[in-house]
Amino acid sequence: MKILNKKTTKIRRKLLRKTSTKTEKILWQFLRAKRFKGFKFFRQYGIGEYIVDFYCPRLRLVIELDGQIHFNKPHKEYDKIRDEFMQSLNILVIRFKNEEVIGNIDIVFKKLEIIISNKKQ
Repeated sequence: MKILNKKTTKIRRKLLRKTSTKTEKILWQFLRAKRFKGFKFFRQYGIGEYIVDFYCPRLRLVIELDGQIHFNKPHKEYDKIRDEFMQSLNILVIRFKNEEVIGNIDIVFKKLEIIISNKKQ
């Protein structure tokens, strides 16, 4: 059974790429075209019925950018279920607040470097 980039999510993935948030655009400029440590990242990537902000298959790593909506109770519960699904596939999910990306992108990349070095061990 196909689990990655299912046809059922194709239209929604395409729409999300066209309507990227400011924060997604900023981070994508650093991740696209193997610009970050030579790793290939995809944006608005389908995993199961979910669409993640960024995904690196080689690292089995999802990067999610969280705006204000992610801090209300219903969305926190949804994110928890979603993250557990990713974990069941042995995919690590890391979340950054929009403010972290906008305020200090260097900290974001330092955290990513630590995670990547830990995954290689």
